[in-house]
Amino acid sequence: MADDAPPPESPAAHAVPLVDLRETALEVEEVIAALDDDTSGGLTLFIGRVRDHDHGKGVSGLDYSAHPTALAKLREVCESVAGGYDGVRLAAVHRTGRLAIGDAAVVVAASSTHRGLAFEASRALIDRLKAEVPIWKHQVFSDGTDEWVGTP
Repeated sequence: MADDAPPPESPAAHAVPLVDLRETALEVEEVIAALDDDTSGGLTLFIGRVRDHDHGKGVSGLDYSAHPTALAKLREVCESVAGGYDGVRLAAVHRTGRLAIGDAAVVVAASSTHRGLAFEASRALIDRLKAEVPIWKHQVFSDGTDEWVGTP
């Protein structure tokens, strides 16, 4: 047997084909394509966008920062969520850097043979991502004040 043969695809790699953090604009089509599978009957998609207000104040923009371990933690969360839903596949991409109002900050998707599991897994993924992945938001308000969100 040849030693240069590629390793077999792990179950986690099949269940979570796309996980990334990036400073460039997020492409919804990329996330959908990562979950393209003839066995899935449902695909849910959540896009978190930068809104123009928070806490009753206008927001002029924000920056996302990520801890050096954030990508590994994001993958761990995705694999853990996927493991809790039989046959579900997940994808998650989060922005870092400066974002403007209306920009996509995070895109998560789940596919499954049936819609119910896809909805449940997608919700679990975004909730755990927000709670566990060390990504912090520095929000700048239109009145000149600012705040950090999600910092330890």
